[in-house]
Amino acid sequence: MHAVVFWMVYPVLWIISILPFRLFYAVSDGVYFLVYYMIGYRKKVVAENLKLVFPEKTEEERFQIRKKFYSHMCDMFLEMIKSLSISNKELKKRFVFTNPEEVLRLQEKNKSIVLMCGHYASYEWMIALQLYGIKIKAYGVYKKIKNPYFDDLVKGIRSKFNGELIPTSIATLTITKHEKENQRGIYAMIADQSPKMAKSKYWANFMDIKVPVFTGSEKLAREFNMAVIYLHVEKVSRGHYVARLINLTDAAQEEAPHIITRKYLDLLEQQIRKKPEFYLWTHKRWKHRNTTIPKGARIID
Repeated sequence: MHAVVFWMVYPVLWIISILPFRLFYAVSDGVYFLVYYMIGYRKKVVAENLKLVFPEKTEEERFQIRKKFYSHMCDMFLEMIKSLSISNKELKKRFVFTNPEEVLRLQEKNKSIVLMCGHYASYEWMIALQLYGIKIKAYGVYKKIKNPYFDDLVKGIRSKFNGELIPTSIATLTITKHEKENQRGIYAMIADQSPKMAKSKYWANFMDIKVPVFTGSEKLAREFNMAVIYLHVEKVSRGHYVARLINLTDAAQEEAPHIITRKYLDLLEQQIRKKPEFYLWTHKRWKHRNTTIPKGARIID
């Protein structure tokens, strides 16, 4: 069944990916109409999230943010499909890194890097970093797709740009193996989702709401004394992004515990407050806010 679904869908995805950008974004507009007006995908979740974190805004202001968000979400989904056929030249033009020398500097110091990302703007096209003369290999830690054919497709797209995906289930083992073999890498980790309550050992304020947070990125960085960078991405126009690499530390072991996680959350929150329409509001990020904090859990100030 997985194979049947894949071969039914894949030709459509390929055709969409090779469309000229004007037609490509016309398709995105159509998908937006379908998702927002016809299906209403997670509209209640999005509305609740926006009301929760922006109580000071009017209903109309939150309504406009919601509509802009859905339009952006559809663009980003289609841009992932565009990765099937986009050229290196076009990708580099549309996802610009303003300071790739930051990675080159750390590369000279023989440091592995944890690249901390959020579900903000575009995290699909950050593979463009490999087009800036970066010699150490880039890895994306991701949740494996249930359909193995689509999973292989996504991994194939990344490998086209000298990247590789590592399932979350084996990420720690894989990175440990690389470090023991003195194999340096850039490890991109999206760290703003909500942990399961059974794993909610650390809590912090995020958008002025106390919620459980992931600290795995910092833990790995501290274990191997990696450098840590925050990926600051801005959407400057439709299909065009500018990324800046913000150094959080050259050596994670030199930082006080949890300061890296706190810095990451603060930087992401600043972006969300500035242009909230580019955050992924369909996630139930604040679902544990009213839950009693487990005994022994630590609060990250």
